[in-house]
Amino acid sequence: MNQVADDKLVSSLRMIGGEVEVAAWEPVFDTLSALVSGNAVVVFTHSGCCMCHVVKQLLLGLGVGPAIVELDHHESGRDIQALLYHLSGGGGSGSHIQLVVPAVFVGGRFLGGIEKVLTCHISGTLVPLLKDAGALWL
Repeated sequence: MNQVADDKLVSSLRMIGGEVEVAAWEPVFDTLSALVSGNAVVVFTHSGCCMCHVVKQLLLGLGVGPAIVELDHHESGRDIQALLYHLSGGGGSGSHIQLVVPAVFVGGRFLGGIEKVLTCHISGTLVPLLKDAGALWL
């Protein structure tokens, strides 16, 4: 991965989680970074989550083919979920990690969860964001 993509992701993750201790999370961060920088839109979900379903259906309905990462089926899912939780202001670790899904990244930057995605959609700013990221061509 190139340095520009890494810097973009780090700044995006710092927006949601303050200072990121990248060294402590390096293997998981590398996995997350590869997923986010390699796709125009990435949605981190949990199977069976109704809010995740809403976000996926909205994006698909707009003509976006997002990369969907179901954390409960991904080999590094628990670690990615823990990192997203940590970055979103949660602390701690262990088996009581809250779900932080859906977590939507557009153009390598963290957009937000269900509330932010729906707010952008209603206000008319979601489609331009998706176009700028190369996820929509029309």
